[in-house]
Amino acid sequence: MKTLKGPGIFLAQFAGDSPPYDTLDGMAGWAAGHGYKGVQIPAWDARLFDLEKAAESQDYCDEIKGVVAKHGLEITELSTHLIGQLVAVHPAYDLGFDAFAPAQVHGNPKARQEWAVRQMRNAARASRRLGLDAHATFSGALAWPYLYPWPPRSAGLIDAAFDELALRWKPILDAFAENGVDCCYEIHPGEDLFDGTTFEMFYERTSKHERCAILYDPSHFVLQCLDYLDFIDIYAERIRAFHVKDAEFNPTGRQGVYSGYAPWVQRAGRFRSLGDGQVDFGAVFAKMAAIDFQGWAVLEWECALKDSETGAREGAAFIAAHIIPVTAHAFDDFAGSGPNDALNRRLLGLDR
Repeated sequence: MKTLKGPGIFLAQFAGDSPPYDTLDGMAGWAAGHGYKGVQIPAWDARLFDLEKAAESQDYCDEIKGVVAKHGLEITELSTHLIGQLVAVHPAYDLGFDAFAPAQVHGNPKARQEWAVRQMRNAARASRRLGLDAHATFSGALAWPYLYPWPPRSAGLIDAAFDELALRWKPILDAFAENGVDCCYEIHPGEDLFDGTTFEMFYERTSKHERCAILYDPSHFVLQCLDYLDFIDIYAERIRAFHVKDAEFNPTGRQGVYSGYAPWVQRAGRFRSLGDGQVDFGAVFAKMAAIDFQGWAVLEWECALKDSETGAREGAAFIAAHIIPVTAHAFDDFAGSGPNDALNRRLLGLDR
């Protein structure tokens, strides 16, 4: 087994228009100052990263790695959450999701999707040039508006949605395979891949593509009342990326899982800073060690209550304290007798 790497931090929620949050160099220095060892870079944020340039230029990628390395950090993964979302958009969300794309494709869903596919291919090439083996993204969603079947869904609607979703993603997954990178979908409400069952529906339709993988984030399972520890056991072979994010679910007589119309502070389900929610991270990190997860433990900070700087500062120490340095030998090796086939046969009574 190998000890997983960390702590890392996803920069998306912290990037801004003033120093140190407006450049990769500034953010890398800021992250290192909090004790992080890696940064996950949002590939859509032009203040930090030029995805198209990275796909074509090894010199640029070497420069990016150098900017991060001078602060003693590594790049954990690139993220294309806001780009992957645009690979599949239900028309109900067209206006909202146009904001994730350049102005020249606004109001043109077909052009927007084609742009997103090109960018995802760029992400595969850029990841390879950066020496990365995993990538973080969203699946997008065609079926999400039909999650709760009222009025009753027409027969075959969900199958048609997942057939189309897989059709759109298979060429992208092939591009990731050509570049030796896993495409890790964050299992997330709002995406068609929002739990284990939906991931399996998609995975089967990609012909169990070798690069179709999971970004595990227990916070989204707490809010669904899904067993986030059992999920690790079930999907151990497909989990290739890890967001460390906390959440709490406190249902009342007024609201439960579907409390999304309320402001975040007033919801039954809320994201929280690490240690302030209900995720049993001791058990999560033990499971990740047991399945020999060899990637990064990356903080994704989203909290309805706590200040972001406090969350970032506390998050590094929290993750570092939960990473289990895995043992190189069994604790009872001192009492072992070593392999002995003859003795084993005698102990089993096989030579009588």
